[in-house]
Amino acid sequence: MQNTPSRRKFLKQSTAVAASAAIATNVARTAHAAGSDEIKFVVIGCGGRGSGAATNIMNTKGNVKLVAVADAFQNKAEYAVKRLAQSHQDKVAVPQDQIFAGLDAYKKAIDVDCDLVVIATPPGFKPQQFEYAIEKNRHVFMEKPVASDAPGVQRVLAAVEASKKKNRMVGIGLQRRHEPRYMETIKRIHDGAIGDVITQRVYWNGSGIWYRNRDKDMTEMAFQTNNWYHFNWLSGDQICEQHIHNLDVGCWVKDAYPVECNGMGGREMREGGDATKSQIFDHTFCEYTFADGSKMFSQGRHLAGGWNHVGEYAHGTKGSSDPSGTIEGENPWKFTGKSENGHQQEQHDLIEALMRGDIYNEGEIGAKSTFTAILGREACYSGKVIKWDDLMQKGANLSPGIDEYTLESDPPVMPGDDGKYPVPVPGKHSPFA
Repeated sequence: MQNTPSRRKFLKQSTAVAASAAIATNVARTAHAAGSDEIKFVVIGCGGRGSGAATNIMNTKGNVKLVAVADAFQNKAEYAVKRLAQSHQDKVAVPQDQIFAGLDAYKKAIDVDCDLVVIATPPGFKPQQFEYAIEKNRHVFMEKPVASDAPGVQRVLAAVEASKKKNRMVGIGLQRRHEPRYMETIKRIHDGAIGDVITQRVYWNGSGIWYRNRDKDMTEMAFQTNNWYHFNWLSGDQICEQHIHNLDVGCWVKDAYPVECNGMGGREMREGGDATKSQIFDHTFCEYTFADGSKMFSQGRHLAGGWNHVGEYAHGTKGSSDPSGTIEGENPWKFTGKSENGHQQEQHDLIEALMRGDIYNEGEIGAKSTFTAILGREACYSGKVIKWDDLMQKGANLSPGIDEYTLESDPPVMPGDDGKYPVPVPGKHSPFA
Protein backbone atom coordinates (compact mmCIF):
# COMPACT_ATOMS: atom_id res chain seq x y z
CA MET A 1 0.00 0.00 0.00
CA GLN A 2 1.25 3.44 -0.89
CA ASN A 3 0.76 6.40 1.42
CA THR A 4 -2.48 8.34 1.36
CA PRO A 5 -1.35 11.39 -0.68
CA SER A 6 0.09 9.10 -3.37
CA ARG A 7 -3.08 7.02 -3.42
CA ARG A 8 -5.22 10.11 -3.92
CA LYS A 9 -2.93 11.15 -6.71
CA PHE A 10 -3.47 7.77 -8.34
CA LEU A 11 -7.24 7.89 -8.01
CA LYS A 12 -7.54 11.44 -9.30
CA GLN A 13 -4.77 11.67 -11.87
CA SER A 14 -3.89 8.06 -12.75
CA THR A 15 -0.15 8.59 -12.43
CA ALA A 16 0.39 5.27 -10.73
CA VAL A 17 1.50 1.93 -12.14
CA ALA A 18 0.53 1.12 -15.74
CA ALA A 19 -2.03 -1.58 -16.44
CA SER A 20 -1.02 -4.97 -15.03
CA ALA A 21 -3.89 -6.87 -16.62
CA ALA A 22 -6.10 -6.57 -19.66
CA ILE A 23 -8.93 -8.73 -18.34
CA ALA A 24 -10.18 -9.76 -14.93
CA THR A 25 -8.86 -13.31 -15.25
CA ASN A 26 -5.34 -11.91 -14.88
CA VAL A 27 -6.04 -9.89 -11.73
CA ALA A 28 -3.91 -11.08 -8.83
CA ARG A 29 -6.02 -12.61 -6.07
CA THR A 30 -4.37 -11.30 -2.96
CA ALA A 31 -6.01 -10.83 0.42
CA HIS A 32 -8.44 -7.93 0.39
CA ALA A 33 -6.28 -5.19 1.83
CA ALA A 34 -7.95 -2.73 4.18
CA GLY A 35 -6.73 0.53 2.70
CA SER A 36 -6.70 3.79 4.61
CA ASP A 37 -7.61 5.92 1.62
CA GLU A 38 -11.23 6.69 0.74
CA ILE A 39 -12.70 5.74 -2.62
CA LYS A 40 -15.77 7.85 -3.33
CA PHE A 41 -18.31 6.35 -5.70
CA VAL A 42 -21.62 7.27 -7.29
CA VAL A 43 -24.39 5.08 -8.68
CA ILE A 44 -26.22 5.79 -11.94
CA GLY A 45 -29.38 3.67 -12.08
CA CYS A 46 -30.88 2.69 -8.72
CA GLY A 47 -32.71 -0.51 -9.64
CA GLY A 48 -31.80 -4.01 -8.54
CA ARG A 49 -28.36 -4.20 -10.10
CA GLY A 50 -27.40 -0.62 -9.25
CA SER A 51 -28.28 -1.11 -5.60
CA GLY A 52 -26.79 -4.60 -5.71
CA ALA A 53 -23.46 -3.39 -7.09
CA ALA A 54 -23.37 -0.62 -4.48
CA THR A 55 -23.95 -3.20 -1.74
CA ASN A 56 -21.21 -5.44 -3.16
CA ILE A 57 -18.77 -2.50 -3.25
CA MET A 58 -19.58 -1.64 0.36
CA ASN A 59 -19.05 -5.29 1.34
CA THR A 60 -15.40 -5.11 0.26
CA LYS A 61 -12.56 -4.29 2.63
CA GLY A 62 -12.01 -1.00 0.82
CA ASN A 63 -12.52 2.35 2.47
CA VAL A 64 -15.43 3.23 0.17
CA LYS A 65 -18.11 5.89 0.43
CA LEU A 66 -21.28 6.33 -1.62
CA VAL A 67 -21.61 10.08 -2.22
CA ALA A 68 -24.30 10.51 -4.91
CA VAL A 69 -26.98 8.64 -6.86
CA ALA A 70 -28.94 9.28 -10.03
CA ASP A 71 -32.02 7.66 -11.52
CA ALA A 72 -34.66 8.58 -14.05
CA PHE A 73 -37.15 8.69 -11.16
CA GLN A 74 -36.76 10.65 -7.93
CA ASN A 75 -38.59 8.13 -5.75
CA LYS A 76 -36.35 5.28 -6.88
CA ALA A 77 -33.19 7.30 -6.20
CA GLU A 78 -34.35 8.29 -2.72
CA TYR A 79 -35.49 4.76 -1.87
CA ALA A 80 -32.13 3.32 -2.89
CA VAL A 81 -30.24 5.72 -0.62
CA LYS A 82 -32.58 4.91 2.27
CA ARG A 83 -32.15 1.14 1.91
CA LEU A 84 -28.39 1.28 1.42
CA ALA A 85 -28.02 3.51 4.49
CA GLN A 86 -29.95 0.97 6.55
CA SER A 87 -27.49 -1.80 5.72
CA HIS A 88 -24.25 0.22 5.40
CA GLN A 89 -24.82 3.42 7.33
CA ASP A 90 -21.12 4.19 7.81
CA LYS A 91 -20.47 3.95 4.05
CA VAL A 92 -23.33 6.10 2.77
CA ALA A 93 -22.88 9.88 2.74
CA VAL A 94 -25.43 11.12 0.21
CA PRO A 95 -26.93 14.54 1.02
CA GLN A 96 -30.36 15.34 -0.39
CA ASP A 97 -28.87 17.71 -2.97
CA GLN A 98 -26.81 14.83 -4.39
CA ILE A 99 -29.83 12.64 -5.12
CA PHE A 100 -30.49 13.41 -8.78
CA ALA A 101 -33.42 12.50 -11.04
CA GLY A 102 -34.14 12.67 -14.77
CA LEU A 103 -32.59 11.28 -17.93
CA ASP A 104 -29.74 13.80 -17.67
CA ALA A 105 -29.20 13.15 -13.95
CA TYR A 106 -26.14 10.99 -14.69
CA LYS A 107 -24.13 14.11 -15.58
CA LYS A 108 -24.92 15.74 -12.25
CA ALA A 109 -23.87 12.65 -10.31
CA ILE A 110 -20.66 12.12 -12.29
CA ASP A 111 -19.77 15.79 -11.77
CA VAL A 112 -19.77 15.24 -8.00
CA ASP A 113 -16.30 14.80 -6.49
CA CYS A 114 -15.86 11.04 -6.91
CA ASP A 115 -13.39 8.38 -8.03
CA LEU A 116 -15.62 5.58 -9.32
CA VAL A 117 -18.89 5.59 -11.26
CA VAL A 118 -21.27 2.60 -11.22
CA ILE A 119 -23.48 2.55 -14.33
CA ALA A 120 -26.47 0.21 -14.00
CA THR A 121 -29.05 1.84 -16.25
CA PRO A 122 -30.97 0.30 -19.17
CA PRO A 123 -28.48 -0.66 -21.91
CA GLY A 124 -29.81 1.90 -24.38
CA PHE A 125 -28.67 4.73 -22.10
CA LYS A 126 -25.23 3.37 -21.21
CA PRO A 127 -23.04 4.48 -24.15
CA GLN A 128 -23.44 8.21 -23.54
CA GLN A 129 -23.17 7.77 -19.77
CA PHE A 130 -19.96 5.77 -20.12
CA GLU A 131 -18.55 8.37 -22.51
CA TYR A 132 -19.26 11.14 -20.03
CA ALA A 133 -17.69 9.25 -17.12
CA ILE A 134 -14.48 8.69 -19.08
CA GLU A 135 -14.51 12.30 -20.28
CA LYS A 136 -14.59 13.31 -16.60
CA ASN A 137 -11.68 10.96 -15.81
CA ARG A 138 -13.65 8.59 -13.60
CA HIS A 139 -13.03 4.90 -13.07
CA VAL A 140 -16.09 2.91 -14.12
CA PHE A 141 -17.95 -0.24 -13.26
CA MET A 142 -20.69 -0.81 -15.86
CA GLU A 143 -23.29 -3.54 -15.81
CA LYS A 144 -23.87 -5.65 -18.89
CA PRO A 145 -25.06 -5.32 -21.62
CA VAL A 146 -23.37 -2.06 -22.49
CA ALA A 147 -25.58 -1.02 -25.44
CA SER A 148 -28.65 -2.08 -27.39
CA ASP A 149 -27.50 -1.50 -31.00
CA ALA A 150 -24.42 -1.35 -33.23
CA PRO A 151 -23.95 2.45 -33.03
CA GLY A 152 -24.08 2.20 -29.24
CA VAL A 153 -21.41 -0.53 -29.24
CA GLN A 154 -19.23 1.65 -31.47
CA ARG A 155 -19.55 4.52 -28.99
CA VAL A 156 -18.56 2.25 -26.13
CA LEU A 157 -15.55 0.88 -28.01
CA ALA A 158 -14.36 4.42 -28.76
CA ALA A 159 -14.75 5.38 -25.09
CA VAL A 160 -12.87 2.23 -24.07
CA GLU A 161 -9.91 3.37 -26.15
CA ALA A 162 -10.09 6.76 -24.45
CA SER A 163 -10.19 5.05 -21.04
CA LYS A 164 -7.01 3.14 -21.83
CA LYS A 165 -5.19 6.32 -22.82
CA LYS A 166 -6.30 7.89 -19.53
CA ASN A 167 -5.39 4.77 -17.51
CA ARG A 168 -8.96 4.40 -16.24
CA MET A 169 -10.30 1.25 -14.63
CA VAL A 170 -13.26 -0.28 -16.50
CA GLY A 171 -15.04 -3.23 -14.92
CA ILE A 172 -17.99 -4.91 -16.64
CA GLY A 173 -20.73 -6.95 -14.95
CA LEU A 174 -19.95 -10.26 -16.66
CA GLN A 175 -19.33 -11.77 -13.26
CA ARG A 176 -18.62 -15.33 -14.42
CA ARG A 177 -15.19 -14.06 -15.49
CA HIS A 178 -14.43 -13.47 -11.80
CA GLU A 179 -15.61 -16.85 -10.53
CA PRO A 180 -12.78 -19.33 -9.79
CA ARG A 181 -14.79 -22.31 -11.04
CA TYR A 182 -15.15 -20.76 -14.51
CA MET A 183 -11.64 -19.30 -14.51
CA GLU A 184 -9.91 -22.58 -13.72
CA THR A 185 -12.07 -24.68 -16.06
CA ILE A 186 -11.64 -22.38 -19.03
CA LYS A 187 -7.90 -22.12 -18.40
CA ARG A 188 -7.75 -25.91 -18.69
CA ILE A 189 -9.78 -25.79 -21.91
CA HIS A 190 -7.36 -23.20 -23.31
CA ASP A 191 -4.49 -25.50 -22.30
CA GLY A 192 -6.00 -28.29 -24.43
CA ALA A 193 -7.94 -30.40 -21.91
CA ILE A 194 -10.77 -31.13 -24.37
CA GLY A 195 -8.74 -30.66 -27.55
CA ASP A 196 -10.03 -28.36 -30.28
CA VAL A 197 -13.44 -26.91 -29.36
CA ILE A 198 -15.77 -27.69 -32.25
CA THR A 199 -19.25 -27.16 -30.81
CA GLN A 200 -20.82 -25.29 -27.91
CA ARG A 201 -24.34 -25.14 -26.46
CA VAL A 202 -25.46 -22.19 -24.34
CA TYR A 203 -28.82 -21.65 -22.63
CA TRP A 204 -30.83 -19.07 -20.74
CA ASN A 205 -34.29 -20.62 -20.61
CA GLY A 206 -36.59 -19.20 -17.95
CA SER A 207 -40.25 -18.74 -17.23
CA GLY A 208 -40.60 -15.00 -17.72
CA ILE A 209 -39.78 -11.48 -16.65
CA TRP A 210 -41.53 -8.65 -14.84
CA TYR A 211 -43.95 -6.28 -16.53
CA ARG A 212 -44.92 -2.89 -15.05
CA ASN A 213 -48.24 -1.37 -15.99
CA ARG A 214 -48.53 2.32 -16.69
CA ASP A 215 -48.96 4.62 -13.71
CA LYS A 216 -51.50 7.42 -13.80
CA ASP A 217 -50.31 10.55 -15.63
CA MET A 218 -47.12 8.84 -16.84
CA THR A 219 -45.66 10.14 -20.09
CA GLU A 220 -44.92 7.63 -22.82
CA MET A 221 -41.18 8.07 -22.28
CA ALA A 222 -41.54 7.57 -18.54
CA PHE A 223 -43.63 4.44 -19.10
CA GLN A 224 -41.09 2.90 -21.46
CA THR A 225 -38.14 3.88 -19.26
CA ASN A 226 -39.82 2.34 -16.22
CA ASN A 227 -40.76 -0.74 -18.25
CA TRP A 228 -37.45 -0.78 -20.11
CA TYR A 229 -36.97 -4.53 -20.46
CA HIS A 230 -39.84 -4.71 -22.96
CA PHE A 231 -38.49 -2.16 -25.46
CA ASN A 232 -35.70 -3.08 -27.84
CA TRP A 233 -34.12 0.37 -27.95
CA LEU A 234 -33.70 0.19 -24.16
CA SER A 235 -32.96 -3.46 -23.37
CA GLY A 236 -31.90 -5.12 -26.60
CA ASP A 237 -34.32 -8.02 -25.84
CA GLN A 238 -33.79 -11.04 -23.59
CA ILE A 239 -30.87 -12.35 -25.64
CA CYS A 240 -28.94 -9.19 -24.73
CA GLU A 241 -30.17 -8.58 -21.22
CA GLN A 242 -29.82 -12.10 -19.77
CA HIS A 243 -28.48 -14.55 -22.34
CA ILE A 244 -25.38 -12.38 -22.83
CA HIS A 245 -23.82 -14.18 -19.83
CA ASN A 246 -23.89 -17.55 -21.57
CA LEU A 247 -22.83 -16.12 -24.92
CA ASP A 248 -19.91 -14.40 -23.19
CA VAL A 249 -18.79 -17.71 -21.69
CA GLY A 250 -18.91 -19.32 -25.14
CA CYS A 251 -16.74 -16.56 -26.61
CA TRP A 252 -14.38 -16.80 -23.63
CA VAL A 253 -14.02 -20.55 -24.21
CA LYS A 254 -13.15 -19.92 -27.88
CA ASP A 255 -11.08 -16.83 -27.04
CA ALA A 256 -12.81 -15.38 -30.09
CA TYR A 257 -16.05 -13.82 -31.30
CA PRO A 258 -18.34 -15.19 -34.04
CA VAL A 259 -18.11 -13.97 -37.60
CA GLU A 260 -21.78 -14.61 -38.44
CA CYS A 261 -25.08 -15.86 -37.09
CA ASN A 262 -28.40 -17.18 -38.28
CA GLY A 263 -31.38 -17.59 -36.03
CA MET A 264 -35.10 -17.84 -35.50
CA GLY A 265 -37.52 -16.71 -32.85
CA GLY A 266 -40.87 -15.18 -32.08
CA ARG A 267 -43.62 -14.53 -29.55
CA GLU A 268 -46.04 -17.07 -28.19
CA MET A 269 -47.00 -16.09 -24.65
CA ARG A 270 -46.51 -12.39 -25.32
CA GLU A 271 -49.44 -12.33 -27.71
CA GLY A 272 -51.98 -11.99 -24.91
CA GLY A 273 -52.80 -9.65 -22.03
CA ASP A 274 -50.62 -6.73 -20.94
CA ALA A 275 -47.56 -8.39 -22.43
CA THR A 276 -48.76 -7.32 -25.88
CA LYS A 277 -47.54 -3.87 -24.84
CA SER A 278 -44.03 -5.19 -25.41
CA GLN A 279 -41.68 -5.48 -28.38
CA ILE A 280 -39.46 -8.34 -27.33
CA PHE A 281 -39.52 -12.00 -28.37
CA ASP A 282 -40.10 -14.76 -25.84
CA HIS A 283 -37.94 -17.36 -27.60
CA THR A 284 -34.81 -17.30 -29.76
CA PHE A 285 -32.50 -19.92 -31.25
CA CYS A 286 -29.16 -19.01 -32.82
CA GLU A 287 -26.39 -20.76 -34.71
CA TYR A 288 -23.20 -18.76 -34.33
CA THR A 289 -20.19 -19.51 -36.55
CA PHE A 290 -16.60 -18.71 -35.62
CA ALA A 291 -13.78 -18.02 -38.08
CA ASP A 292 -12.48 -21.60 -37.74
CA GLY A 293 -15.90 -23.00 -38.69
CA SER A 294 -16.84 -24.16 -35.19
CA LYS A 295 -20.38 -23.53 -33.96
CA MET A 296 -22.12 -22.19 -30.87
CA PHE A 297 -25.82 -23.05 -30.57
CA SER A 298 -27.89 -20.74 -28.38
CA GLN A 299 -31.34 -20.95 -26.76
CA GLY A 300 -33.03 -18.07 -24.96
CA ARG A 301 -36.60 -18.31 -23.67
CA HIS A 302 -39.25 -16.70 -21.52
CA LEU A 303 -41.88 -19.45 -21.54
CA ALA A 304 -43.82 -20.58 -18.47
CA GLY A 305 -44.22 -24.34 -18.29
CA GLY A 306 -41.23 -25.11 -20.49
CA TRP A 307 -37.77 -26.58 -19.79
CA ASN A 308 -35.90 -24.04 -17.68
CA HIS A 309 -32.13 -24.17 -17.77
CA VAL A 310 -29.20 -21.74 -17.60
CA GLY A 311 -25.77 -23.07 -18.54
CA GLU A 312 -22.99 -23.62 -21.05
CA TYR A 313 -21.37 -26.72 -22.59
CA ALA A 314 -18.29 -27.12 -24.79
CA HIS A 315 -17.47 -30.16 -26.93
CA GLY A 316 -13.99 -30.83 -28.29
CA THR A 317 -11.91 -33.46 -30.05
CA LYS A 318 -10.72 -34.94 -26.71
CA GLY A 319 -13.71 -34.47 -24.47
CA SER A 320 -16.41 -32.11 -23.29
CA SER A 321 -16.87 -29.57 -20.51
CA ASP A 322 -19.34 -27.68 -18.43
CA PRO A 323 -17.22 -24.52 -18.11
CA SER A 324 -18.67 -23.88 -14.66
CA GLY A 325 -16.51 -26.66 -13.24
CA THR A 326 -16.22 -30.06 -14.97
CA ILE A 327 -14.27 -31.73 -17.77
CA GLU A 328 -14.99 -35.20 -19.19
CA GLY A 329 -13.08 -37.31 -21.69
CA GLU A 330 -9.34 -37.94 -21.94
CA ASN A 331 -8.55 -35.48 -19.14
CA PRO A 332 -11.38 -35.73 -16.59
CA TRP A 333 -11.40 -33.10 -13.87
CA LYS A 334 -13.79 -31.42 -11.46
CA PHE A 335 -13.42 -28.09 -9.68
CA THR A 336 -13.26 -28.59 -5.92
CA GLY A 337 -12.38 -25.09 -4.77
CA LYS A 338 -14.59 -22.49 -3.17
CA SER A 339 -17.38 -21.20 -5.44
CA GLU A 340 -17.33 -17.45 -4.96
CA ASN A 341 -20.38 -15.27 -5.57
CA GLY A 342 -19.53 -13.62 -8.89
CA HIS A 343 -21.34 -10.34 -8.20
CA GLN A 344 -19.39 -9.93 -4.97
CA GLN A 345 -16.07 -11.21 -6.30
CA GLU A 346 -16.00 -8.79 -9.23
CA GLN A 347 -16.23 -5.90 -6.75
CA HIS A 348 -13.57 -7.41 -4.49
CA ASP A 349 -11.31 -7.58 -7.54
CA LEU A 350 -12.13 -4.07 -8.72
CA ILE A 351 -11.74 -2.28 -5.38
CA GLU A 352 -8.68 -4.32 -4.48
CA ALA A 353 -7.01 -3.37 -7.77
CA LEU A 354 -7.75 0.32 -7.21
CA MET A 355 -6.27 0.09 -3.73
CA ARG A 356 -3.10 -1.54 -5.09
CA GLY A 357 -2.79 1.08 -7.81
CA ASP A 358 -3.40 -1.43 -10.62
CA ILE A 359 -5.63 -0.94 -13.64
CA TYR A 360 -7.46 -3.54 -15.70
CA ASN A 361 -9.94 -2.85 -18.45
CA GLU A 362 -12.84 -5.16 -19.38
CA GLY A 363 -14.51 -2.62 -21.64
CA GLU A 364 -13.73 -4.31 -24.95
CA ILE A 365 -14.95 -7.66 -23.62
CA GLY A 366 -18.19 -6.01 -22.51
CA ALA A 367 -18.72 -4.32 -25.86
CA LYS A 368 -17.95 -7.38 -27.99
CA SER A 369 -19.99 -9.78 -25.89
CA THR A 370 -22.86 -7.30 -26.05
CA PHE A 371 -22.48 -7.18 -29.82
CA THR A 372 -22.51 -10.99 -29.99
CA ALA A 373 -25.97 -10.84 -28.39
CA ILE A 374 -27.08 -8.04 -30.74
CA LEU A 375 -25.88 -10.11 -33.72
CA GLY A 376 -28.02 -13.02 -32.54
CA ARG A 377 -31.04 -10.81 -31.97
CA GLU A 378 -30.88 -9.34 -35.45
CA ALA A 379 -30.46 -12.79 -37.00
CA CYS A 380 -33.60 -13.95 -35.16
CA TYR A 381 -35.55 -10.79 -35.97
CA SER A 382 -34.67 -10.89 -39.67
CA GLY A 383 -34.55 -14.64 -40.27
CA LYS A 384 -31.36 -14.07 -42.27
CA VAL A 385 -27.67 -14.88 -41.94
CA ILE A 386 -26.06 -11.74 -40.51
CA LYS A 387 -22.32 -11.16 -40.64
CA TRP A 388 -20.51 -9.49 -37.73
CA ASP A 389 -18.68 -6.92 -39.86
CA ASP A 390 -21.78 -5.94 -41.84
CA LEU A 391 -23.86 -5.35 -38.72
CA MET A 392 -21.08 -3.48 -36.94
CA GLN A 393 -20.67 -1.12 -39.90
CA LYS A 394 -24.30 -0.72 -40.98
CA GLY A 395 -26.46 -1.70 -38.01
CA ALA A 396 -29.50 0.48 -37.38
CA ASN A 397 -29.58 3.13 -34.66
CA LEU A 398 -32.56 2.23 -32.46
CA SER A 399 -32.66 5.58 -30.66
CA PRO A 400 -31.45 8.52 -32.76
CA GLY A 401 -31.12 11.69 -30.70
CA ILE A 402 -30.97 9.78 -27.43
CA ASP A 403 -28.51 12.25 -25.86
CA GLU A 404 -31.25 14.88 -25.82
CA TYR A 405 -34.10 12.74 -24.49
CA THR A 406 -36.07 13.83 -21.42
CA LEU A 407 -39.01 12.18 -19.71
CA GLU A 408 -41.23 14.51 -21.74
CA SER A 409 -39.77 13.48 -25.12
CA ASP A 410 -41.49 11.10 -27.50
CA PRO A 411 -39.54 7.79 -27.44
CA PRO A 412 -38.30 6.30 -30.73
CA VAL A 413 -41.18 3.79 -30.82
CA MET A 414 -44.81 4.67 -30.15
CA PRO A 415 -47.92 2.51 -29.72
CA GLY A 416 -50.38 2.15 -32.56
CA ASP A 417 -54.07 2.95 -32.35
CA ASP A 418 -54.62 -0.49 -30.78
CA GLY A 419 -52.14 0.29 -28.02
CA LYS A 420 -49.62 -2.26 -29.30
CA TYR A 421 -46.00 -1.56 -30.20
CA PRO A 422 -44.26 -2.54 -33.45
CA VAL A 423 -42.77 -6.04 -33.30
CA PRO A 424 -40.05 -7.37 -35.65
CA VAL A 425 -41.33 -9.87 -38.23
CA PRO A 426 -38.79 -12.43 -39.49
CA GLY A 427 -38.47 -12.28 -43.26
CA LYS A 428 -39.43 -8.60 -43.27
CA HIS A 429 -37.30 -6.98 -40.57
CA SER A 430 -34.07 -5.31 -41.70
CA PRO A 431 -31.22 -4.96 -39.17
CA PHE A 432 -29.47 -2.29 -41.22
CA ALA A 433 -29.75 1.48 -41.27
